[in-house]
Amino acid sequence: MSAGNNGLMGDFEQLWTITTEVWNTSFLGVSIGQGVSAILIVLLGLTLRSAIAAWIVASLRRLAKKSETEIDDAIVDALAGPVKLVPVIIALFFAMEVLRSGASEGSFFLGDGDNLIRTLITIVIFWALHNSVEPVMALLRGLQKALTPLMLDWLTKALKVVFIIVGAAAILELWGISVGPIVAGLGLFGVAVGLGAQDLFKNLIAGFLILTEKRFLPGDWIKVDGVVEGTVEEVNFRSTLVRRFDKGPVYVPNSKLADNAVTNFSRMTHRRTYWIIGVRYDTSVAQLEEIRDKVLSYVLNHPEYAHPPEVSTFMRVDKFGPSSIDFMLYCFTKTTNWGEWLRLKEELAFEIKTIVEAAGTDFAFPSTSIYLEQGAEYFTPPAARTGATSKTAD
Repeated sequence: MSAGNNGLMGDFEQLWTITTEVWNTSFLGVSIGQGVSAILIVLLGLTLRSAIAAWIVASLRRLAKKSETEIDDAIVDALAGPVKLVPVIIALFFAMEVLRSGASEGSFFLGDGDNLIRTLITIVIFWALHNSVEPVMALLRGLQKALTPLMLDWLTKALKVVFIIVGAAAILELWGISVGPIVAGLGLFGVAVGLGAQDLFKNLIAGFLILTEKRFLPGDWIKVDGVVEGTVEEVNFRSTLVRRFDKGPVYVPNSKLADNAVTNFSRMTHRRTYWIIGVRYDTSVAQLEEIRDKVLSYVLNHPEYAHPPEVSTFMRVDKFGPSSIDFMLYCFTKTTNWGEWLRLKEELAFEIKTIVEAAGTDFAFPSTSIYLEQGAEYFTPPAARTGATSKTAD
């Protein structure tokens, strides 16, 4: 029995020895035990990431509320995303320390392991800078008159792109990849691409011209001759989104907006009404004068119409048309709103009809009169002449 126990204990000792050897087996210069420990540390960091990040953000928000400005609150909100990576970096750092403690010479974790931590720190920094652009640019809202909101929007987008490019270059430098030759290669590549992408650069330059000239802003109603008419929604680097009145989106290249004539209806001071009103030719001079004076009086005394000398206002007999005596009505409303303008036009149309009918005449319509003179000879078709007969072949 004792010999059996000794044999069983010897088996357990042998099993423990094998397990220890496996546990200490080297993989990538570290033991399996160290690797498992490092993995557990990283998993712990991932598990506690949300809680730690929430605590950090809450602490920053309490500090931000002590100030009177809202810009720091916006910056804290922008940092909420990058802060979530901080616990992961801390966990990776301690995991690397565990791995380095028993790593053999030449192990990955003794050399490039630090670069992994540096890379993550670089990502957090430039991620935070990228997210902080919009709240910081809010400080420049006082310069909207000089830069316009659209230019500020473009500047915001440009800064975000710059931080992404610089951050990527910094990460490449950390891993020993020289950025200079890459930039030079991209320069040569850019020349080749530029030759085939002239329209892209043309649209980009046209976009800058639109911004500097302040031709229109998002929300403006514009008409581009031969291209589109609608409301501007976005002005991007290459094209401008104009939504037509049927709600169809039209993406117009910026070069079209720079080269073609653009009418900005949103910047009108008044809206014009220009009508040609035709009355019958049997209308007397007294009736014409009555119509002219009453229509002109209605416009000049209406509070929603602009009056001279602010604008020109006319109601005159203009010409003798093919079938009517034509008045020209030329006036402007104070409102530039399309719906209000349509209402005023309708009211004016009703008033003109009432005035014309009260004057004892009526509106003319296109017509043609034929006059026959006495004694004139008329051509009669042969089949209608007296005594004309027709023969039918058998």
